[in-house]
Amino acid sequence: MQGEHHHDLSGEFPEFKDRIHEMKMNNNHFSKLYGQYADLDKEVYRIEGGIETPSDEYTEGLKVQRLKLKDELYAMLQA
Repeated sequence: MQGEHHHDLSGEFPEFKDRIHEMKMNNNHFSKLYGQYADLDKEVYRIEGGIETPSDEYTEGLKVQRLKLKDELYAMLQA
């Protein structure tokens, strides 16, 4: 499991830690997207750790979804 880590949004964007918390509490859309991002991140982490073993294509699809959500959340944080 060396090299694998969660891509928690607060860890990815530490400069927005307080804003992330604020938006999770006060913005339903952000909170929903944040939850989806966290769920995808956990699934990718389990796959990379060998806990789950789906196809590479499925795994790459999850990573693409996670990246799109991360981009959308980052845009919301900057707004």
